[in-house]
Amino acid sequence: MDRFSFLNAAHTAYFAELYDQYLLNPDSVEASWRAFFQGFDFGLESAEEVTGDVGGETVVIPEGIQKEFQIVKLIDGYRNRGHLFTKTNPVRARRKYAPTLEIENFGLSKSDLSTEFEAGSILGIGKKTLQEIVNHLEAIYCDHIGIEYMYIRNPEEIAWIQNWLNKNDNHPSFSKEEKRHILKKLNQTASFEGFLHSKYVGQKRFSVEGLDAMIPGLDTLIERGSDKGVEQFVVGMAHRGRLNVLANIFGKSPEAIFSEFDGKEYDEDELFDGDVKYHMGWTSFRESDKGHKIRMDLAPNPSHLETVGAVIEGMSRAKIDNQLGGDEKKILPIAIHGDAAVAGQGIVYEIVQMAQLEGYRTGGTIHIVANNQVGFTTNYLDARSSTYSTDVGKVTLSPVLHVNADDVESVCHAFAFALDFRMQFGRDVFIDILGYRKYGHNEGDEPRFTQPLLYKAISKHANPRDIYAERLLKEGVIEKGYVKQLEKEYKDDLEEDLEESRKRDKTVITEILADDWEGYEIGSREDILTPVDTTYDISKLDVIADGITKLPEDKKFIRKIQRIVADRNKQYTEKNQLDWGMGELLAYGSLMEEGFNVRISGQDVERGTFSHRHAIIKTEDDVEEINLHNRLGVAGKMDIYNSLLSEYGVVGFDYGYAMAAPKTLTIWEAQFGDFSNGAQIMLDQYISAAESKWKTQNGLVMLLPHGYEGQGSEHSSARMERYLQLCATDNLIMADVTTPANFFHLLRRQMKWNFRKPLVVFTPKSLLRHPLVVSTKEELTTGSFQEVLDDTEVDKKKVTSLVFCTGKFYYDLLERRKENGRDDVALVRIEQLFPLPQKQLEDIIASYPNVTDYVWAQEEPRNMGAWGYMLMNFDQVKLRVASRRVYASPAAGSSTRSKARHKKVIDSVFEAPVK
Repeated sequence: MDRFSFLNAAHTAYFAELYDQYLLNPDSVEASWRAFFQGFDFGLESAEEVTGDVGGETVVIPEGIQKEFQIVKLIDGYRNRGHLFTKTNPVRARRKYAPTLEIENFGLSKSDLSTEFEAGSILGIGKKTLQEIVNHLEAIYCDHIGIEYMYIRNPEEIAWIQNWLNKNDNHPSFSKEEKRHILKKLNQTASFEGFLHSKYVGQKRFSVEGLDAMIPGLDTLIERGSDKGVEQFVVGMAHRGRLNVLANIFGKSPEAIFSEFDGKEYDEDELFDGDVKYHMGWTSFRESDKGHKIRMDLAPNPSHLETVGAVIEGMSRAKIDNQLGGDEKKILPIAIHGDAAVAGQGIVYEIVQMAQLEGYRTGGTIHIVANNQVGFTTNYLDARSSTYSTDVGKVTLSPVLHVNADDVESVCHAFAFALDFRMQFGRDVFIDILGYRKYGHNEGDEPRFTQPLLYKAISKHANPRDIYAERLLKEGVIEKGYVKQLEKEYKDDLEEDLEESRKRDKTVITEILADDWEGYEIGSREDILTPVDTTYDISKLDVIADGITKLPEDKKFIRKIQRIVADRNKQYTEKNQLDWGMGELLAYGSLMEEGFNVRISGQDVERGTFSHRHAIIKTEDDVEEINLHNRLGVAGKMDIYNSLLSEYGVVGFDYGYAMAAPKTLTIWEAQFGDFSNGAQIMLDQYISAAESKWKTQNGLVMLLPHGYEGQGSEHSSARMERYLQLCATDNLIMADVTTPANFFHLLRRQMKWNFRKPLVVFTPKSLLRHPLVVSTKEELTTGSFQEVLDDTEVDKKKVTSLVFCTGKFYYDLLERRKENGRDDVALVRIEQLFPLPQKQLEDIIASYPNVTDYVWAQEEPRNMGAWGYMLMNFDQVKLRVASRRVYASPAAGSSTRSKARHKKVIDSVFEAPVK
């Protein structure tokens, strides 16, 4: 007992801190102390005499020490659960949670409140009374900011957060000048919305009212971020508040916004469709208050709002890789979500899971939830099972702050915390701004139909600007009439902008990322069909081939990979027969030598799903990753990453990457082609329509393995029909090539154009190692991309049946023709399905003088594949279709049944047509 009395007198504060450390991470304390604290906890919970093992001796722990430890548990309780008891909801009472943080729940009583305890040192306030400790904890954890972070497993991050929160009791401390600036931004926010409400009655604008503090918060984030070295901000956001963000954060002219409200035509060609004003993107260059030059990009987005989160991550990564020298601290992605969307949309989880992955990290994103407590008309209790809409952030142990939207200073304080944490640790932070929606979802509906009580409270609730102005008036920061003068000056400016906008005939848009695309033009259908020089010097190709077909001699590799690489060398140097994988890798190398970069991502892309690529080779002993392309010593670089098991999020990311990196060949490869249907929203809303809606170019390449080899319904068809249905005029390129040389030239053509279009390639599986699917080095260096491959093995005068086909099915038909010795059937491969090379096809048809039977042959069912597309677009001759009959599933599950169906289609191709 004497020993413990000595410890009690000299080291109580130390024990309290050690116990606090034990509560955070038991394994971080020395084993004997861990055993001691375990015994102590057991004693507390069992209500028995509390003892501990000290130096092998069981001792009774004095009541004073017990109290210290109980206060540590109280502190831990506030840190873990204080967010449940905050004053963060401005318009209705919070849900009740139990147990509460009453001191009695921690073995303490009111009589302890005046007693001083050493445990206060854990909070950085030294020895304090229990009342002072409770007041401190209430201020930090239970006022207008609630914070969740105790699930974080990194002690350094936890210590940093606690030190940050302990300063000024986690309350803002702004100067008079800063407070006036915050009020100015609030006034701009409220006045802008009020102006629109009066001038454009009933028009959709997705007002930010009720979440006004988000605008000063963003201003704080950008100003402070620029002070810390952030040069670019990339923002993706929901509808709510978007116009206000454009006007008062991005500096978009209200005049331009008013033109959009007035419904004026865009000053563009007729093929530009445009979009609603709250979908449009924007790029601006501005100067911070302290003179820092910054760039800001707001990505365009469809009504599938959360898709833009993936896009801005890709845009940010492209800038990090290609503009910022890999420095993640020079750019800051900001994702602004709705509360219902962040909880309900699965892509948010996919994006969050990317955050720390090598191929997708961007140094941390600040996620802002504009929480108006209603999703369209759905109450939050019907919108999620989790306690908070932001609980997805805990997946990657991101700190989450909940803040009352009526307290604008607390909102700005939360943004400052998020910035500091992100810049310190390069990780995501979530800020849940809890406010309300003043009107219905779109200013045109009646919210009282579904939320009568909530909207009764909202109708009586003061404007956040007026709440803050009243506070500053009491503090003596402003004088009476100050806000009215601010409002008058701002609205006078808006009136001038409105007058000017109504003098215009057209609405003019600014192209997002326009400066990154200097020298690029919008490509037309004619441009796509105009031949491009994709030849390449054979001596340079020799050097590339040598570099990617020899392993480093000082590394140890497994024998199988040594054989694969050696065989590639023989393909090039001895056989002059290059397979698909070799043609592909040479295309990348040739583009890199010309100064282009290559980025490839997707599931298993480093090796390739079918083990054909081997772009990343791992050493046998230490699993070092070797990228032979990056050892070529050329100007360009190759980045290739196996992705997380995601299509939607990864396609969105790579689309965003291609949007900001026109000089990078950006490729997403599906594990199997039909897996792209998991990214269907990206295909419909971005890839096929973005140029038409937002005038944004994008050169994303999608490689979709396609072909019927008896692998079942989910491993056969890339659902070609869906892609072809999206094609219109000049928006996409669809290819189904059949030779390594044509694939080589197709990839090179994609980068040689002075415009960019998304390219979808239906790539082979069985053809990767087919003995006929080879090309010579001369075909790579001297040829060009062939949209159509005519039949060169027949006497055209003998041909009576002209068969058009595409892709792998050509080789199946060719095999049957050889077996049957049919010289009256010609097989023409359409390598580019869209835009369809009509003139070339007309010329080929004209070159066969005696044809009586024109056939479209496909291995897919009749209601799938390219048949419907050909019916709509190919009218030079009347086609007979040879295909599987109509099916609901793309392919049979039984390999036997699949072979039988396949044979039947091939038989029908070579049968004489019914007269």
